[in-house]
Amino acid sequence: MVPSTSLPYRALVRLGISLAPLWSRGRPKLRTGLAARAGGRERITAWARAHRDPARPLLWMHAPSVGEGLQAEAVLSLLRARHAEWQIVYTHFSPSAEDLALRQAADLAEYIPWDRPEDVSAALDALRPAALVFSKLDLWPELATRAEARGIAVGIIAATVSPGSGRLKWPARALLRPGYRAVALAGAISEADAERLATLGVPRDRIEITGDPRFDSALARVRTISPGDRLLPLTRGAPTLVAGSTWPEDEEVLFRAFGAVRTARPDVRLIVAPHEPTPDHLAALDQRARSAGLDPPLRASSASGAAPFLEVDRVGVLSTLYSAAELAYVGGGFGTAGLHSVIEPAACGVPVLFGPKWGNSREAGLLLRQRAAVVVSADFPDWLDLDRTSTFAGASPLAAIWLSLLRNPGHARAAGRRALECVEAGLGAATRNAGLVERLMSLGIASAR
Repeated sequence: MVPSTSLPYRALVRLGISLAPLWSRGRPKLRTGLAARAGGRERITAWARAHRDPARPLLWMHAPSVGEGLQAEAVLSLLRARHAEWQIVYTHFSPSAEDLALRQAADLAEYIPWDRPEDVSAALDALRPAALVFSKLDLWPELATRAEARGIAVGIIAATVSPGSGRLKWPARALLRPGYRAVALAGAISEADAERLATLGVPRDRIEITGDPRFDSALARVRTISPGDRLLPLTRGAPTLVAGSTWPEDEEVLFRAFGAVRTARPDVRLIVAPHEPTPDHLAALDQRARSAGLDPPLRASSASGAAPFLEVDRVGVLSTLYSAAELAYVGGGFGTAGLHSVIEPAACGVPVLFGPKWGNSREAGLLLRQRAAVVVSADFPDWLDLDRTSTFAGASPLAAIWLSLLRNPGHARAAGRRALECVEAGLGAATRNAGLVERLMSLGIASAR
């Protein structure tokens, strides 16, 4: 029996869509996404009329945001090289993923249609994919169930299900279960993720362990950084901490620590790259700096060279900045956003620091076990060789950690090497996930005959 979404799920989706304009007030990111999504269904249909070649099988890959897009990137690059005959459509949900979507190896990059029967049916009828593949976990039940009903092979790559995921709880699990039951093949990052994926509804015999392709994509990006990149001089000549994907809670901790560290090391530099470098966020960041007793940071786009305190006002440059830093800080571990990817700085061979709310990040746990990362808290690891009686140890744990690594550069370099080794140990996942997608495409092509 082909699974189908429930009436309560469909009602909740329609209610959410109708309330979205109201929720978007005061939420620039949501408002931007709503505006960009308008007409997306029509754009997909128009592309299909003009460019869809029924003689060529089509893969539809969906990755909601940047993290999932980075997982998909390495897989799609391999598939494009192997299968020039395929057409590939890539969809995303978050407006922060627009730039990444445009650089994917796809014929069309677009916002995913709303998960309503009329929207997903129109898209499926226009695109006629052989396979529909979701990256990580963000599976849309209406889309998945209607795809399976058409004989389209539904899959998941790089599946990660954190122990605290709301999808595992009632009523979300019951509402989403039909979509996960429609999955023909799923590649999980680890055995624990596989078990939780089965709890969501994917039949256990359809799940295999394929690893996380972000390790492949992160290292590939590092290897393509040009020695002449104009951003590299921003980190040269002085010890620099690059803080990436920060939120206000991270910035308050960072600025307080930066002010303290500069009293002992006036040469130290800080580069902050907020997760959402919108004008409003940058203006608020400047105000937080003033509140911490600092002069506002200089915008990286207008900097002609190195400066003690910089803020990054565009996306897509973190790997370059991390690659020349002494230390990296990854945001999300002090607020409610969740810790962002620690793989990028690790791939650069840089020690990684982050806040205490890291429990849902498997990669953070890997780095901590390998002594390649430090949690910003008063519970300092022994290998850090930190003076626990120092003035900063109680007042600003980040300042104490920062100074310790500056005073012991050998410890920092060794932690960076261990971070890179963690990334290298995860290589090969892109190839395994690409192989899973190829099998899904074969299933879909056979079903269409």
